Amino acid sequence: MAPESAEGPGAPAPALSASAPRPRRGTADPVKVLMHRHRELCERAVDPLEIAAGLEAQGFTDRTAARFRHRDVFSLAEELHARVPRGAGTPPAAVPPEPVRAPWVLAALAPGAAAALAGLGLTLTDGSGRLAAGTAGALALTGALVLAVRRGPLRAPGGRTVPAAGLWTLWLLAYAVAGDGLLAQVLTGGPDGPWDLTPGPLLPLALAVAPAAWGAHLFASRARRRITESRGLADFAAQARPLLLGTVTLQLLALTGLLALTGFSPGALALGALLLLARLLTVHGFPETASAALAAACAAEALALASVLAARVPAPGFEALAAPVRALTEAAGPGAVPTLVCGAAALGLLAHATGALARASAHATP
Repeated sequence: MAPESAEGPGAPAPALSASAPRPRRGTADPVKVLMHRHRELCERAVDPLEIAAGLEAQGFTDRTAARFRHRDVFSLAEELHARVPRGAGTPPAAVPPEPVRAPWVLAALAPGAAAALAGLGLTLTDGSGRLAAGTAGALALTGALVLAVRRGPLRAPGGRTVPAAGLWTLWLLAYAVAGDGLLAQVLTGGPDGPWDLTPGPLLPLALAVAPAAWGAHLFASRARRRITESRGLADFAAQARPLLLGTVTLQLLALTGLLALTGFSPGALALGALLLLARLLTVHGFPETASAALAAACAAEALALASVLAARVPAPGFEALAAPVRALTEAAGPGAVPTLVCGAAALGLLAHATGALARASAHATP
């Protein structure tokens, strides 16, 4: 007697995945099999949107959903959510209430207040008092920045961050204050003592934290609303990309206006764009990419200083190491180095973010 076929009535349904071939039509229920494979995701989901985001994160596309006889991932998620078994006494998960906005608004305003007080202290003091005021202001600004990124829209869900990213951010801010003066002295054979500091960009950058938090809040809330209105992943991506570009554009306009009050600096504008994109990626689940971009910018700024110092080595060929930095600074001044470095890093993050943040899984409720 021939062995019973695997597709016979008593055979179990085959396990399916995002890359599985199109299931044959018959008595097998591919959606039921998929529901069992992703049972935990379906049971804990507040609504079908979370299931769609979870499936997308595992590689599902609208084309994959067609293999399960659905037009898109959202339609498939709706059926999974409707068919998930729930106990009679277990109420569906409730959508968490909107958090109180005042605490994160105050946290977002804290860096600007700390920077303003530090600037006032530096203006009213001199000598040792000025040093003490500057030190206290730097510590206060650091604490305010930490508070701002741990509350509200700039907070990474679950605390998923790369600790080194904070060090890279501090380096970039320190270079914005002291880097140009140090590079100018190194290019002329120094440093020969204290060099000029340019703390002017710190106040606009600190004040820009508030519009950045507000922009991040609007981007996240409107992206989740677009998920509700979209009928496919491609449709959602087409609506999410303009939201991201609009958020970045509004932040750059706000920062440009703030920089105009203290003296416009293209390097500070590029740094502001880099920090905003890095934080958006961190908030939406891509902290490693954000940290890598910040680290690359720090390395490039350090390399610019090191190449000029290395050119002093009395050996053939070392003089050429400083040629790119010298040519750039002679053409546009020392500020061209952070402008080029931070601008390139920001463009790289923007290119990555237009793909990563246009995915529904990047906006799933944590």
